[in-house]
Amino acid sequence: MYAEKSFGERLKTFLMFGLVPLFAFTTVLLIPFLVGVMLTFTDWNGIVPIDSFNYNWIGLRNFSRAFSSPDFLSVLWLTFRYVILVIIFTNVIAFGLALLVSSKLPARNIFRAAFFVPNLIGGVILGFIWQFIFATFVPHIGDLTGIELLQYSWIVETPKAFAALVIVGVWQLSGYMMLIYIAGLTAIPSDIMEAASIDGASAWQQMVRIKMPLMINAFAISIFLTLRNSFMVFDVNLSLTGGGPFRSTEMMTLHIYNEAFIAQNFGTSQAKALILFVIVATLAITQVVITNRLEERTL
Repeated sequence: MYAEKSFGERLKTFLMFGLVPLFAFTTVLLIPFLVGVMLTFTDWNGIVPIDSFNYNWIGLRNFSRAFSSPDFLSVLWLTFRYVILVIIFTNVIAFGLALLVSSKLPARNIFRAAFFVPNLIGGVILGFIWQFIFATFVPHIGDLTGIELLQYSWIVETPKAFAALVIVGVWQLSGYMMLIYIAGLTAIPSDIMEAASIDGASAWQQMVRIKMPLMINAFAISIFLTLRNSFMVFDVNLSLTGGGPFRSTEMMTLHIYNEAFIAQNFGTSQAKALILFVIVATLAITQVVITNRLEERTL
C-alpha cells in the first residue's frame, strides 16, 4: 500500500498542476465577472479609468432601466425565438446526420469530415461568406429559376434576415453536434441491437425505443451546447446582418455590445449581461436536471 502523502507533498502537487489553471481562471474569468457585477450598480460610461473608482453608485437603477426598456424586452424575445429554432433544427439535423454517417454508407468518413467543416470556420468569416450567398448568389438563382422567394437579398428584408440568421446558426452547429450523436450511437452495445433485430423490431422501433433512450447523455450535452452557443451568438450576428434591417435581427449579445460601446451605457449594458447570464444559467441547470431524471428512468 502507498503511504499517505503529507500536506506539504499535496501542496507541492497542487502548485505544480493546479496553480496555473487556477490563476488563469481567476484572472481571466472570475475577476472580470466580479468587476462586471460591480459595474451594474454604477453609471460608469467607459471613459473614466476603471481603477479610479470614481463611480456614482446608483443601486438597482440599471436593472430598472433594462426591464423598462422596450428595446431590451423585444431583443430578449427575439433571442428566445432564435434559440428555440436553432436548438430544434440543429439537434434534429445533427441526429439525422449521425444516423446517416453511422450506417453502411460508402465514404461515410468523407461525409463526416464534410459535415464538420462549417464548425471550423470562424464566425466572422462565416457571416461574410453567407452574406455574399444571401445578397448575391441567392438572388441570381432566383432570377434564373423565377422563384420569387429567391429573387431578392434575404438580409435586407425583416423576416428573411431572421431566417437567414437561423439557417447560418444551424449550418454552423449541426456538424459539431453530429459528432456527439455519433459517439452516443457507437456507445450502444451491439448485442442489444442484435437482440432487437431478432425479436422483429423495425428500424423505427429500434431508434425510438432503444437508441434514443440510451442516448440521453448525448442529447443532454448537445442541447446544452446548442443552448449556450445560440444564446451567445455574436460574431455571425455582427458580420451577417449587423442587427439589421431596423434592428430586426439584433440578438442579445449584439444588443449588449451596442449598449456598451455605441451608447456608452456600460452600467446598463453590464446589468443586461448579468440578466442574460442568469437566464442562460437557469435554463442550462433546468435542462441538465430534466435530462438526468430521464436518464435515471431509462436505467
